[in-house]
Amino acid sequence: MKINPIIKELLHKRGIETLEEMEEFLSEKPKKTYSPFLLPDMEAGVDLILSEIRSGARICIYGDYDADGITSTALMLSVLGHLISKDKLDYYIPSRFEEGYGLNKEAIKNIADKGFNLLITVDCGSVSFEEVKYAEKLGMKVVVTDHHNITDAMADCPLINPKHPRSQYPFKELSGCGVAFKVAQALQQKCNLPKSILTEVLDLVAIGTIGDIMPLVNENRTMVKYGLKVINEGRRIGLKKLIEGTSLRLGEISSENISYIIVPHLNASGRIEDASQAVELLYGNCPDERLDDIVADVIEKNTRRKNLQMETFQDCIQYIDKENPEDFVIINSQVAHEGIAGIVAGKIKETYYRPTILLTPWGEDKSYLKGTGRSVEGLNLYEILKTQESLFEKFGGHAGACGFLMRKENFENLRKGLLEEMRKILCQSDDLFQKKYIVELELDPEEMTLDLAEQLEMLAPFGNKNRRPLVRCSHVLIEDKKYMGEKEQHVRFSVARQVGIDKGKSNNKVPCILFNRAQDIDFPQEGYPATVIGTLGCNRWQGISKVQLMTEEIEID
Repeated sequence: MKINPIIKELLHKRGIETLEEMEEFLSEKPKKTYSPFLLPDMEAGVDLILSEIRSGARICIYGDYDADGITSTALMLSVLGHLISKDKLDYYIPSRFEEGYGLNKEAIKNIADKGFNLLITVDCGSVSFEEVKYAEKLGMKVVVTDHHNITDAMADCPLINPKHPRSQYPFKELSGCGVAFKVAQALQQKCNLPKSILTEVLDLVAIGTIGDIMPLVNENRTMVKYGLKVINEGRRIGLKKLIEGTSLRLGEISSENISYIIVPHLNASGRIEDASQAVELLYGNCPDERLDDIVADVIEKNTRRKNLQMETFQDCIQYIDKENPEDFVIINSQVAHEGIAGIVAGKIKETYYRPTILLTPWGEDKSYLKGTGRSVEGLNLYEILKTQESLFEKFGGHAGACGFLMRKENFENLRKGLLEEMRKILCQSDDLFQKKYIVELELDPEEMTLDLAEQLEMLAPFGNKNRRPLVRCSHVLIEDKKYMGEKEQHVRFSVARQVGIDKGKSNNKVPCILFNRAQDIDFPQEGYPATVIGTLGCNRWQGISKVQLMTEEIEID
């Protein structure tokens, strides 16, 4: 494989040193994967599942209401469907609004009352010690498959999680769906099933991994690459119908399409009402007409979600000092729809570049507040919230996003505590709120060729820990400016190298586009140099490919 020196330089910066590592990273058929039996409790968990199947047990898959939980549930149903009759197999997705995340005793009681003998969790359950004991008391056996951090008493049953304290698994960052896939691999090997049953669910792994914003490196990269191929072949009828319904083009689906279009539509069901229909869509155990109805409903729910999101955002920002926002934005909203609180918190965080928490009333008597938070780069939200843990009834999350439940009378204490912690942090990091652009390539317009842009596409799939590389193009002239959109919020332009002292002449123009922020940028006067930062890509239209710089920032020299 002949690799462009610029690509080699970029891979070196990302810790990919040897030619063998580079070829694996860029390969269309990557091989990096690990034995499922390296995961803790995999042997015991799979043996228990097979033992229960042989005894004629009824099995219930207990999932979650986000894209990772939805795809995990559909995957487990699909694989177990090769080993057990469908009348002995069912699933349960808790309500975001009435039950919240994870196992709960009322749901377990209902599942037991329906005669299920084995409960298999996906994307949840690692710290459900009491709930697992309760299930066993009711006569059910439990296998937990999960990927979340284990911060409390562990479930006392087979617990398959790469973050288990005993785990020797080489890669800790699997999604919930990725863990479910490893269970599927173990079942396939134990039962000598055809490998095709694994191939046919890799599309679900790709969606779950991207949807849960897991790092697209190592084994995740392998599974997502193959999963994207399966998606683009249109094998899963329900997913194909969703792709067509959202005006995406089969054969051209990228990780970005999944992240920004497919995942939000799947999540919309659980954000607005009930995520079960999204499982039904992906599992596909229903007539085509039913799938058409689900797609139409999911698209309608996503439209409602976007409208609710915008209304809530507009309501929330009225409580923010736009010129001088607080160091930690904490909004107690009485009108926010709980299902979109996390998205709105993220949008506020991006708009004001401050860590943000949005709280909504919770409980029958509204005596609790449910909080969801998002953080800026460089601030570990989990660690700062942990300093206030005594105020919470429930609490969990990671560096970038967290959720919690607390009594409403604790709100002011939380606000004061977080602002005090932020004051301490800012004394040590006074540039925390300056948006950081991690530029990996310094290129002149002459170097920004179509060949390079196409080679950069070989770094895909792009996402967490493998973002599109940022390019800085310095001392260039901005020309051919053209505003677009109803409010002229977008702008097309070109950049050309500044030649000698004659600022009126330039060559090799590179087309650029800036979305949504055209009115925020102070463009230099004609003939004066600037620095442009963005990502280099291919603009394909009617069979013709041209290089294009997707601009993120413009700095006047």
